Amino acid sequence: MSEIGIDLGASPYQGYLYAYPHKSAYRPLDPPPRLRDVWAEQDQSSLFLYAHVPFCEMRCGFCNLFTTARPPADRVADYLQALRRQAQQVRAELDATGRDAHFATAAIGGGTPTYLEPAELDDLLDILTGFAPELPHLPIGVETSPATATADRLTVLADRGVHRVSMGVQSFLDREAHAAGRPQHRADVDAALDRLQDGRFPVVNLDLIYGIDGQTPDTWQYSLDTALARRPEEIYLYPLYVRPMTGLGRRAGDEHRRDPQWDIHRLDLYRQGVEALTAAGYRQQSMRQFRRVDVPGDDTDYCCQDDGMIGLGCGARSYTETLHYSFDYAVGIPAVRTILDEYSATTDFTGATVGVHLDEQEQRRRWLIKTLLRTDGMRTADYTTRFGTDPTVDIPELGELSARGWATHRPDPAGGTWIRLTDDGLAHSDVIGPWLVSTSIRAAMAAAVTR
Repeated sequence: MSEIGIDLGASPYQGYLYAYPHKSAYRPLDPPPRLRDVWAEQDQSSLFLYAHVPFCEMRCGFCNLFTTARPPADRVADYLQALRRQAQQVRAELDATGRDAHFATAAIGGGTPTYLEPAELDDLLDILTGFAPELPHLPIGVETSPATATADRLTVLADRGVHRVSMGVQSFLDREAHAAGRPQHRADVDAALDRLQDGRFPVVNLDLIYGIDGQTPDTWQYSLDTALARRPEEIYLYPLYVRPMTGLGRRAGDEHRRDPQWDIHRLDLYRQGVEALTAAGYRQQSMRQFRRVDVPGDDTDYCCQDDGMIGLGCGARSYTETLHYSFDYAVGIPAVRTILDEYSATTDFTGATVGVHLDEQEQRRRWLIKTLLRTDGMRTADYTTRFGTDPTVDIPELGELSARGWATHRPDPAGGTWIRLTDDGLAHSDVIGPWLVSTSIRAAMAAAVTR
């Protein structure tokens, strides 16, 4: 066990470190700094724009995202009006820095952005284009679902130049999808995929989940084979998590989450998925991401370790080198709705109200974690160029990964070494990432009151 409190020999499924620090480490900023001051010294030459739409047609049983299902029409309208106010005010704050803010890529997530009606989707893209005039010329990624990937909505996305569309299928067997708390029907999934894969979108991604109750190697292989028959440009494989305050969490309780046999089962299914996708001509990018080998690097990828993200919307994060900020965070349905209503009533978006400051040590740790968990790994020379120090000295825990056979250290012809996770290390990404979280961030996360 390391000094930061996670045992590498414990469950390999401690948590998906899609962001560092996690939002549960954010706290109210008092006083809220002006955004023009926050961004005054930041490089704005190649920013990532993220817009958050916190609405869905249903709340999946495994979902702990900041979203609400089937909101009334007036809540959606009020949210889009608030988003417009925020976009206008944040743009004015960026302009006040005197720097030329330029966006290189954009993504719209949620929730399910295509929950919006076609006219609302058009309105959203108008808002974002007003904020970032270069948007029509940028690669844009959008998330969708089988129920909302309708012909009229996809036409809006295609006409507005969307580059990548990602759809959560989870399983091609209805009984497994229902067991995961997603009451979809295979016929609807197939019809949505037909519409998605009609040639209008250069990159289509499908999400699958392994570890669902009742899922076997044979049924998992069926979903893998069915997805591969479609030859999407990308496939993401996600382990099922049963988290507190979710539908599955309320149904299963703590015993299911702590079952070591479930861990073994998920690891076996993960390795089966890696083998199937690799054999079918997909290159693994991380524990979750696989890209078809003939598809070039997707410009909608966000290398969050390089910072420079502007988030618009109630659940969106924004990143500078030294400050990550957003709005309040919740998982439970009543608290999410309260925060959404507070956002929609907000008239002043010129300050950062909730966030976390990153000192030099946290900046180093964040960069290392988010780089190491990719299959390409980390060049120590890149770390040293950026921070002026040796990562193996700054973060000595790296040696333990090598001792376990989870990482290799090989000489880099350009100087220094390459540190890469082994295949077994990638399989344990969801314990390695949390294990590397700093003591102070872990304490802040533990002290958070999840609503």
